[in-house]
Amino acid sequence: MAADVEELTIQYEEEGQVIVKELDKEILTKGAWTTIMFRYQDLNRTSGEFGPDKYSIRRYQKRNGQYLPKSKFNISSAAQAGKIIATLSKWTSEE
Repeated sequence: MAADVEELTIQYEEEGQVIVKELDKEILTKGAWTTIMFRYQDLNRTSGEFGPDKYSIRRYQKRNGQYLPKSKFNISSAAQAGKIIATLSKWTSEE
């Protein structure tokens, strides 16, 4: 696990091959509880190509100097992301 929030990544490799490719990340909150939103792509093992963009919001807790994953929510498509954006925009404009 990572000791620094900047080191946290969603990228994953098996035997030197990238299976989950991180495209971008945004640190939403820092501290003992850290929240990060990632943009990533999964490898299609059949075609050898990466699929469409996906998104994940992940929470980490810092314990004994290390960030430990605690929860995650995966947004599986641009359409779902758009609905989340629209709903949050509506709710926050009501305040």
